[in-house]
Amino acid sequence: MADEEHSEGNARSFLSCAAEVARLLALGNAADVPEDRRARHLAHAVRKPLLERAGLPEEFFVPLMAAAVYDPDPSFCRWFVEPALYAFGRRRVMTALLDCLRSGTDTEQAGARRAWYCAHLPLHADRSPAYAPDGNRDPALDESHDVVDEWLEASGGQLRGCAASVDRKEA
Repeated sequence: MADEEHSEGNARSFLSCAAEVARLLALGNAADVPEDRRARHLAHAVRKPLLERAGLPEEFFVPLMAAAVYDPDPSFCRWFVEPALYAFGRRRVMTALLDCLRSGTDTEQAGARRAWYCAHLPLHADRSPAYAPDGNRDPALDESHDVVDEWLEASGGQLRGCAASVDRKEA
């Protein structure tokens, strides 16, 4: 019973996070969608509009990161991490996930670990208008080797998935 209550609480948290991102985009709250599918519906609805923007206002950062951390599906938290990477940079996204790993609840730490994998996505100029017309962007936004080192220290040396091999090869 406690696991069911915990899972329901996490689903409600993800729903509130996805709803906040949708609100910021003025997309509505999908009240006509059954509650058990509403969060995923909202996540799907925000994905394309987020990636189509050349930049996002500062007010988007915390809701995007919260939605990424609370998304229970590691395949879909990318829908929140990827636009944050383009708009705010890999360094800032990874630093937020590191903070979550260090001081978050157990649920938030698990979510940060899931989202960490997505924070290593390759960025492409043709995927987002966040790049300058010449296909460049400030490299300081994505410099993250020191944050990866801090993650390794905080997580006991554990990276996840293929991101582990990429980071170890770059070291």
